[in-house]
Amino acid sequence: MAGAPSPFAVALGPIELDFGALPESLFQQLMRHWLNERHAPDILPVQAEVLGALLDHIRRQTDSVQALRGDPDSSEAEHARIMLVQTEVERVKFVVRSYIRTRLYKAQKFSRYIAATPKVQEKLSQTELDHAKRFSQLTENHFRVSVLQALPPHQQGLDDNTPFTPPMISEPDKSRAVFVHARGECPPVRLPDGTTMQMKKGQIVLTPYAVVEQLLEMGNVELI
Repeated sequence: MAGAPSPFAVALGPIELDFGALPESLFQQLMRHWLNERHAPDILPVQAEVLGALLDHIRRQTDSVQALRGDPDSSEAEHARIMLVQTEVERVKFVVRSYIRTRLYKAQKFSRYIAATPKVQEKLSQTELDHAKRFSQLTENHFRVSVLQALPPHQQGLDDNTPFTPPMISEPDKSRAVFVHARGECPPVRLPDGTTMQMKKGQIVLTPYAVVEQLLEMGNVELI
């Protein structure tokens, strides 16, 4: 970090997690994206390719297990292997379900913001986008029928921006602090107080999400 320590970023020191040049497996990639999604205040770009490849792998593994289970000549060693495969499949399915639930929760929480912001819509799959738009429309219809229609016309809007009151459209709080782990050498980023910060490989920092949003999209860092 350049200059005096900034109150907007707290460095916790490097933690070496170097596994050499080994590429990430599909499951390791999903784990990283799952944790990023859970810890980020904003909805992140959907990882459709990783998710699709893992779901195909789960289907193949499940078919193999069913075939081995139905084979009367299977040995005890094969049955033990079946149990291990089933355990691994359930572990992957748990992460997949949690990843999808986390994204659906955000799609509902920020549904009106998503419906009104084309740039954010690019981060969602078509299914997620359709769900967010439907949820936004249902919520608006519910408010209108149960409350708004009984109010004066000038108070029936759902997008009023009154000073000193919370916004009526929920948006992600990008000023929220997050723990960030640098996966490699990162380019400098500017902090809210005007100073700059450059994370080294393995370093962990507590900083506002907006500061590292671009680094996260580029894959330079991960949230923990």
